[in-house]
Amino acid sequence: MILCNSDDLAEKEAAHLDVLAEQRVQGVLITPTAELSPALDALRARGVPVVLLDRRATEPDRCAVAVDDLHGGRLAADHLLERGHRRIAFVGGSSGLPQVQERHDGVEQAVLEACGSDDALTVFSPEKLTVAAGREAAERIIGMPAARRPTAAICANDLLALGMLQEMVRHGMHVPEDFAIVGYDDIDFAAAAAVPLSSVRKPRQELGRRAAQLLIDEARGENHLHEQLLFEPTLVVRESSMVRRPTVRRQGTA
Repeated sequence: MILCNSDDLAEKEAAHLDVLAEQRVQGVLITPTAELSPALDALRARGVPVVLLDRRATEPDRCAVAVDDLHGGRLAADHLLERGHRRIAFVGGSSGLPQVQERHDGVEQAVLEACGSDDALTVFSPEKLTVAAGREAAERIIGMPAARRPTAAICANDLLALGMLQEMVRHGMHVPEDFAIVGYDDIDFAAAAAVPLSSVRKPRQELGRRAAQLLIDEARGENHLHEQLLFEPTLVVRESSMVRRPTVRRQGTA
């Protein structure tokens, strides 16, 4: 097995695909950058199976395993709307990743249906989906006039959400009483944060397992049928978006 990390950079992805072609691999399992590289079609033309992971396919003759991120965005937004929030921020990225765009679209649809106005949603588009970018977005929110300032944020991934959480706490904001936060991906650090982070969870192990099965099946070439699988995410609610109710102690009668 050869493992490659593109860091969501198209040029690094293209270089890695060149190496894989030189190594004459039997198949490629890839989470692509924003645009599908022409090198993928070149590999397929040479008979090398390619399976897309965490990305929907646009052609019927290609295997893909993805998550319904539109639904995931709606899950996060509906949760905050049910908690009474009517000014929500979406912190995404400007890289053009389809997954991030789908998450934004799901949030936008839910907020528009509930509030009837685009003004209820504020969008921040940092260049990278990193902890540092989350801190910067939090600073911008804190600096907004109170009348327009969002009371909650949905982040395109957990790194952004963790950075936002750090900066809010540093400025003396109470999460979730003053500001609620929901992340995406439910990485291990989400539950271990100082304020455990609510997050939209993808079935990561199942995604990887099914994608690997499709790739092995296509590489063997035995009556292979192309499949495009779409999994539903779930919302894991933790303290960053759900205010704990105080415990009521009942006094016994004398």
